[in-house]
Amino acid sequence: MPVTSVDKDLEELTMTIVADFPVTVRRLWDAYVDPRQLERFWGPPEWPATFTRHDIHPGGRSEYYMTGPDGSRSGGYWEHLSVVEGSSFEILDGFTHEDGRPNTDMPTMRAVFSFEETDSGARLTTTTYFTSLDELERLITMGVEEGTRSAMAQIDDVLADLSSFAADRATAAQLLSDTQVRISRILRGTPQQIWDAHHDPALLRLWSFGPDGWSMTVCEPAAAPGERHRYEFSPEPGVEGETFALTGELLESDPPHREVFTETMEGVDGPPTHNEQTLTPVEGGTLVSLVVTYADKEMRDMILGTGMTDGMEAGYRRLESEVLSHA
Repeated sequence: MPVTSVDKDLEELTMTIVADFPVTVRRLWDAYVDPRQLERFWGPPEWPATFTRHDIHPGGRSEYYMTGPDGSRSGGYWEHLSVVEGSSFEILDGFTHEDGRPNTDMPTMRAVFSFEETDSGARLTTTTYFTSLDELERLITMGVEEGTRSAMAQIDDVLADLSSFAADRATAAQLLSDTQVRISRILRGTPQQIWDAHHDPALLRLWSFGPDGWSMTVCEPAAAPGERHRYEFSPEPGVEGETFALTGELLESDPPHREVFTETMEGVDGPPTHNEQTLTPVEGGTLVSLVVTYADKEMRDMILGTGMTDGMEAGYRRLESEVLSHA
């Protein structure tokens, strides 16, 4: 059991949980900043978690829900107040309704996660600060201590699983819901290098054109929220296919961490997709995480069925070889 102590201080209105692990601090840190790993242990076994947003940087936000045995959901969010990579992060931790709106009837706590090296590996100390004794007692009554112990009992298996999250693993698509998919890949470069490669037209033309035999013939990225992007792709002579274009609007931009944009294929009827891309430094490079929301399950399955993930993997391989290796 990773949890070695739980201390509830009714005078200071804090609850401090200490857990020890036989791994490096870097490995433990990555388990918390990588949503693919975090959702495998954040909720108790009978209430698994799904993270639909997880951008770990000051001012960033995480959103998740836990699904119970009967299909009901319990949601939460983190507002990231400070982040010291590999050392600590501080959050405001709140609850949400099933539709994602903050639940103001429930308490919002401040929590600090501190990571440190020990003789046997790594230690995580989580200190939660409450604003009143009533809030603290309410969370204790709800079983937060038991839930935390149950959830963290799963973390050893996650930490031991190196192959699923290795830097040499190919692009993978994970279904989050009937309308959402998360596409993930670790790229060997810094968040700034990868951000630049997604926004500099000269760099984009080197890698972002899907399968071999195609090229980006028009490259017009959006620079600020409210602007639109347009990318046109054409097959080379002898390659089967027809020219097409992708277009959309940049909604949010927080370089080099996160951007949100819509996208649709030009000339095709139907609502655009909603895309949230985050860049998170991890061991071996930067985790690129793209959460795509579709209008419905049919559209999700149709687009994934076109080989989109394989096309993205081909592009990411070129990004590493043609751009990042020379940076």
